[in-house]
Amino acid sequence: MSSKSDDTKALDHQSNSLQRYIGSSIKQRQLYRRTLLIVVISQIFGGAGLAAGITVGALLAQDMLGTDSFTGVPAALFTLGSAGAALLVGQLSQRFGRCIGLATGFLLGGIGAIGVVISALSHNILLLLVSLLIYGAGTATNLQARYAGTDLANSRQRATAISIAMVSTTFGAVAGPNLVEVMGRFATSIGVPALAGPFILAAAAYIIAGMVLLMFLRPDPLIVARAIAKDVQNQNERNLIDTNSQSLAINKRGIMVGAAVMVLTQIVMIAIMTMTPVHMGHHGHNLKAVGLVIGFHVGAMYLPSLLTGILVDKIGRKAMAMASGATLLTAAIVAAIAPADSILVLIIALSLLGLGWNFGLISGTALMLDSTHPSTRAKTQGSVDVLIALAGASGGALSGMVLAYSSYTTLSLAGGILSLLLIPVVFWPRSKHK
Repeated sequence: MSSKSDDTKALDHQSNSLQRYIGSSIKQRQLYRRTLLIVVISQIFGGAGLAAGITVGALLAQDMLGTDSFTGVPAALFTLGSAGAALLVGQLSQRFGRCIGLATGFLLGGIGAIGVVISALSHNILLLLVSLLIYGAGTATNLQARYAGTDLANSRQRATAISIAMVSTTFGAVAGPNLVEVMGRFATSIGVPALAGPFILAAAAYIIAGMVLLMFLRPDPLIVARAIAKDVQNQNERNLIDTNSQSLAINKRGIMVGAAVMVLTQIVMIAIMTMTPVHMGHHGHNLKAVGLVIGFHVGAMYLPSLLTGILVDKIGRKAMAMASGATLLTAAIVAAIAPADSILVLIIALSLLGLGWNFGLISGTALMLDSTHPSTRAKTQGSVDVLIALAGASGGALSGMVLAYSSYTTLSLAGGILSLLLIPVVFWPRSKHK
């Protein structure tokens, strides 16, 4: 009897708490800003965790497997793992809110990073492969955290809210690659292989990111957004019934276009980025040089986000999606013609690659968000991020084979050709969005 009474009190408390936000635009704005702050803090740590796999994942596989043919496997595995995690995080968020979904994903990523360190220490290939799959949960969560800031944003704020979440990732994501050498020395000093050092940092960073969300992302922005949407729906039920079928058709089309933009940019970015450290290793560049190039790349992926978000909101989703295609094509051409001994040209190519991805991800995400409803938003976002992760896994796996049997130039040019598909994709729908 006591337990039932406690449950009733908890439900009443939650209902009263939600009602305060439903009835107050001031409280909604306050929660929106507070949510963005918590997301920013978690993304700083999440970015540091993300950078480990990008920087040394392929090199660790090359070292443990003894061949170049499967150097794309780490990227394929942690992006494949991120596909499953995206679905899990999306479902958990849909059912329990952003707090539980995102915290679970980051904590799983930390466990996976610990597994990678243990596999390198024991030279256990099977454990490495399994751990990389689990480590992918952090990558998926890092990406899905961008949605948390948009739950309480209006249509004119969405891309900017996405960009704030993403730009905060820069601090950790840029620091990560540049700590490769430091973490390598630290790992060696405690008897762990140097290439596993960045994964020690990743484990700590992902776990801290998860704990920040678990403790401070309250009240949950998605649950509040649902309550607000439900209140609006109740007030306008008759009008919504009359227009529901037309709105649903437009929504499905917008989701498909947004997803296609993000999938294409992910394939191109992952394929070229994953093989750049291997390409550099073949031509005598050390870990410090690799970390520098990847640091610039990751910085370009996230640092321009604030400006990109403003541009997406101001000049339109389609225009920025096309800018993504043009930028990725330019990056591919520069990478293809870059002298193997020129770190500067590789930095330019990888920076353009990151920038093109940034344009595509934010414009594609905004297109999708414009077409979702709070009642099904988290589940839809999780499903779309599964496609993005699978696209990245395919790009990562195939890139190693292309490099092994052809060349980095061929791989880069193939990515450039693929990026051109973004232009017909954004012109496909008839949409009211710019």
